[in-house]
This record gives sequence, C-alpha cells and structure tokens, in this order.
Amino acid sequence: MRLLPALDALLQESSVTGAAERLAVSTPAMSRTLSKLRTALGDPVLVRAGRGLVPTPRALELRARVHALVREAEALLAPRPATDLAEVRRTLTVVADDAYAAVLAPALTARARAQVPHARLRFLAESNERTAPLREGAVDIEVGVIDEPSPELHIEPLFEDRFMGVARTGHPLLAGGPVTPEQYARAPHISVSRRGRMGGPIDASLAAAGLHRQVVASVPNYASALLMLPLTDLVAAMPLSLATSAEAPFGIEVFELPVRTDPISICQAWHPRHEAEPVHVWLREAVRAVLADPAPGPGSGPAGTGSGAAGAGR
Repeated sequence: MRLLPALDALLQESSVTGAAERLAVSTPAMSRTLSKLRTALGDPVLVRAGRGLVPTPRALELRARVHALVREAEALLAPRPATDLAEVRRTLTVVADDAYAAVLAPALTARARAQVPHARLRFLAESNERTAPLREGAVDIEVGVIDEPSPELHIEPLFEDRFMGVARTGHPLLAGGPVTPEQYARAPHISVSRRGRMGGPIDASLAAAGLHRQVVASVPNYASALLMLPLTDLVAAMPLSLATSAEAPFGIEVFELPVRTDPISICQAWHPRHEAEPVHVWLREAVRAVLADPAPGPGSGPAGTGSGAAGAGR
C-alpha cells in the first residue's frame, strides 16, 4: 500500500524526476521505489523511449485505477468537513438520576430544538450495569455521581451538590425562623429511595444529636414525592437544583437542613469513541452549560443531584 502514491506519481508524470518532485523525495529514492514496483508488478512500468520514459500497456491499464485509489485514500485521511448540526439526525441517550432528568430534560430539549432540530433526546434511569452501556455504545453520556470510575471512560467533574429540606407552602414547620434539629425530627418525613430505604445519612446526623425522625413513607423517585408534598404535612430532602426548579410549579418551600450532609460530586462520563463526534461534543457542552449556573436557593451553594443521593437514602 505504501507504494501506491509513488506508482500514481510515476504514472501521472511518466518521469522519475517529476514523480520525485511531486512527492518531495530525492530522485535516487524514487528510482529505488520504481525498482520495487517493477518487482511487485512483474512489469517494467516505465520504459525508455528516446529522451523520456513511456508507460507500458500494463501501466496504462493501471493508471486510472491507481489514481482513483490514491485520491480515495487521501479523502479518507483528510480532516472531516465541519458538521452542520442542523442536519444531524441522531438519538442522544442520557443516563441520569430522576432528579437530574427533571432538571436537565427541559433545558436540553429546548437547546436541541434550537440547535440540533433533528436530534432526539432519550433519558434513561440508572441501571446496575453502570459503565457497560457507555462502553458498548448503548448510552452516550451519564450524568451524576460516577461511583464506579473506569479507565475506559472520560469523566469530567461538573460541580458539587447539596441537599435541602422541602415542604408544602405554609407548612407549620416553616412558620418562624430557621428550622431546628428538634423541629425537623418531630415532623413526619417521606424518603426518596429506589431501593425502598427508610433511612440514610440524615438519620445518622440526627442520631449523633440524640434525635430520631419518623419516616412514614418511601417512594422510588422525586416525582412521586413532589406530587405528595403539596397535599400533606410531610417533609422531604432533595437536591437544591430540583427543589428550586419545582418550588413554584409544585407549591413547595425550600429550607436549609438543620443537619449536615456531605456534598456530592457531580460528573458527566462518556466513552472515548465519541470524543470528537460533533453532536456529542454539542451534548457535553450543553450539559455543562445547563449545570454551570445553578439556580440559587436559600443560603448559598451549588445545585444539582446525582446517583447516590445521600440525603434521601438512595
């Protein structure tokens, strides 16, 4: 295969010197290459005719085919032309915790409709397979806590999340001043857990203060909790980004938890096969942009959530 460009140059130029100049090599080097081509093809390729060289019948037969092959190879190795995202037709699959899907889906969908109008977004819940779907190409990106990092994946930290308390607007717990640990423990609670857990790090923090809360229900996702809170006196903990975005639509109030929970590092992960794919670059930049300016909540601190959702007993 390495001899093809030289053969093409020789057949186009009908001159060893001309072929050498075309490929920016020395004339002796091109002469040696011509010898190798003669051996490989079992044909002289170029023969003397007066003061110049002329192609043999075999060389004439090969000239057009060789030229086309070399041009095709050059086209394959040339830099890809700029992709028009407006013409991309692709389904982009995002794995995220349900709180993340709730925060990301509206903004990402709006961006996609404006910038990649023929693309579709598919949001999937986390699974026990973890990195396998990314590695196998079934998933384009995972957003959340990447608690099983793999050397096969590219992982980009985005921000740190924290949990907030949420209750219906007008809840007695929020009647006056900051919520104390004692008041918080006395309120009826709802736990959000895919595994049906009734407790988590919040309970450990309360226990350290000699307190115990009453968890009266556990639901598998934040959507269920958000539908229950406005109709009851239950209290829940959820990520700041979800809580602040749901505050007005669901008629809830957000308050600082009176106990400490560890921050959660939120990342996006993808397989290197997509590193240079233009629409995937767009997806990563869009996720980064959506989560770069989290909505402020009570007090200060970053927003967001991830798989692992420590405060909610995930």
